[in-house]
Amino acid sequence: MTYLLDTNILLHLIRNSVLWQQTKRHYQLSDSDYFFISVVTVGEVLALARKNHWGEKRLRALDQLLGRFTVLDINNDAVLFRYADIDAYSQGLLPGLALPPGVSARNMGKNDLWIAATASVAGAVLLSADRDFEHLNGVFITLAQVSQPPI
Repeated sequence: MTYLLDTNILLHLIRNSVLWQQTKRHYQLSDSDYFFISVVTVGEVLALARKNHWGEKRLRALDQLLGRFTVLDINNDAVLFRYADIDAYSQGLLPGLALPPGVSARNMGKNDLWIAATASVAGAVLLSADRDFEHLNGVFITLAQVSQPPI
């Protein structure tokens, strides 16, 4: 199976958190699965590292981890047009494709739009721990949403 990891999942993987361990078990993730990340996720993680003053050792570990993934660029026509479609759809403004009954229009975060567009064009299952992509599931993406473990 091919997955695109949302930034929150990548952060759980970096920390080897309980949520990441549960996600691996639940989705039976293995080394034979293929994992993508968006270049947007790389930017988000690097910004987080800078804002939190990660040291040299932690930055080297991050660099090694990022090297394990195929990083997908957003600078191609398919992703750009999918971004536009997802943004318009999310706001209930995409001609010919209405939001389902009971789903209200919303403004998605721009980074989430890029990540969703990238997963959609790549044909990858989007693995995320937040609910920002639910309205896109089955329309533009296949979403594998994980839940925070109980405290």
